[in-house]
Amino acid sequence: MTDILAFDPRKIEVGQQVGSTTLNIIIFLLFIGLTMGLVIRASRTTKKATDFYTGGATFTGPQNGFAIAGDYLSAASFLGICGAIAVQGYDGFLYSIGFLVAWLVALLLVAERLRNVGKFTMADVLSFRLKQRPVRMAAALATLTVSLFYLIAQMAGAGGLVSLLLNIKGTTGQSVVVAVVGVLMIVYVLVGGMKGTTYVQMVKAVLLVGGALLMTLMVLAAVKGNFSDLLQKAMDGTVTNAKTGAKEAVGEKIIEPGLKYGKTETTKLDFISLALALVLGTAGLPHVLMRFYTVPTAKEARRSVTWAIGLIGAFYIFTLVLGFGAAAFVGQDVIAKAPGRENAAAPLLAYSLGGTILMAVISAVAFATILAVVAGLAITASASLAHDIYNGVIKRGKASEEAQVRVSRITVVVIGIASIILGIGAMGQNIAFLVALAFAVAASANLPTILFSLFWRKFNTTGAVLSMYGGLISAIVLIIFSPAVSGAGDKSMFKSLDFHWFPLSNPGLISIPIGFGLAIIGTFLGKPDADLTDKAVEMEVRSLTGVGVEKAIDH
Repeated sequence: MTDILAFDPRKIEVGQQVGSTTLNIIIFLLFIGLTMGLVIRASRTTKKATDFYTGGATFTGPQNGFAIAGDYLSAASFLGICGAIAVQGYDGFLYSIGFLVAWLVALLLVAERLRNVGKFTMADVLSFRLKQRPVRMAAALATLTVSLFYLIAQMAGAGGLVSLLLNIKGTTGQSVVVAVVGVLMIVYVLVGGMKGTTYVQMVKAVLLVGGALLMTLMVLAAVKGNFSDLLQKAMDGTVTNAKTGAKEAVGEKIIEPGLKYGKTETTKLDFISLALALVLGTAGLPHVLMRFYTVPTAKEARRSVTWAIGLIGAFYIFTLVLGFGAAAFVGQDVIAKAPGRENAAAPLLAYSLGGTILMAVISAVAFATILAVVAGLAITASASLAHDIYNGVIKRGKASEEAQVRVSRITVVVIGIASIILGIGAMGQNIAFLVALAFAVAASANLPTILFSLFWRKFNTTGAVLSMYGGLISAIVLIIFSPAVSGAGDKSMFKSLDFHWFPLSNPGLISIPIGFGLAIIGTFLGKPDADLTDKAVEMEVRSLTGVGVEKAIDH
């Protein structure tokens, strides 16, 4: 039986043009047409602000679970992690582990309580028992910043992916690709709102998990089901030494810890910093948290997270096979020379396994992944600005629904343009790494306030505002002056500049404790919200029981 299943993946040479540009374009257009059709159909029922922001809270738990998986399994999960494992081996798999374990934090501490308290955005929860205007402003700015970081990663992934498929060389062509993705994102959100975006994410989740499963089975078939043989093939590959130019065997270092994070004390600290950001970041991601409001009850919120964990867990197991499969059958040298570098590992593996057609289909799925995720991010950012800043701060809660939606649509256009410009600057970076920066910002700025608001009755407005601004500013400053931006050559955003003084690539190890510390300090130094004591009690009861929530159920 194993002899029947086994086959030899095709060999790819360094610099070889792979796939058919015409076929890739045709399949891309089919996917765009399918998803655009879903968005237009959904737009017919998008009439009120609740429809635009949360889809009218009409989705079931399983439906929302697929949508959450579609939202969470971004280009970073598919393209970035496969590339990271192919090049960094064991250390690259940290991304899969971190992204998956993070869901336990979200499920156990945040999902149900958040759904019970809020309505549209994360700031609804944070301002429930605190002073509205300062907390909403801080929460909205944090949401916008995290969303923008996440968008940059998706845009960078789109540039590398489409450049590989259409054989576009040079930064100008890739920049055009990034711009096209940005324009499509704007259209998706303006036309369909949250309903259209959710349907696209559900379809995308099925396609992405299905495509990853197919490739995983093909990789295992190529080694007759023997995972040890796959690891051996990955170790038997060669890689060009960047300093000497000589070819060296990959060897056992690809399956051992420390290939990236074990060389110096600084890289070991970077490992801890990245792990903290990944595990704690999900529970603070605004676009994921907003998904809990698209279901009618807290029970459905729990069900949706359970479904999401199942889908996401299966997918991250697949990435282990796909990453080592890319190292074994494509090779690190081929990946390093491809447009998009590490981000090209998965499409190149698809070509090696199934030729032109499989590569086109898998790449189109990855492209749909990018479109769905950026649309979800844009919805979240625009809702936060319109609902929290415009309505909550500027209009003091008196803005009409029509005005909020109008401001939200304008915000989508502005955010789209900003993400295009920043995405062009981030091209060539591993997108799993870029997303990890967004996770660090979310864990630093949002998570402390979310947890203390839900679990600490003495927590006050001073602590919340100090924590959000302090966590946000510290994370951003440390990122700007880190090797991720300058000082690390090709691995930096500004390759020829060096103004870094912070040694770690991810700021989580420093900025996350700063966020928690400032929340505690601010609470003890600031004045208690004496006039809001009853609100704190109400929030505690409501978060635990669901009493007072629209369509609340008996527990």
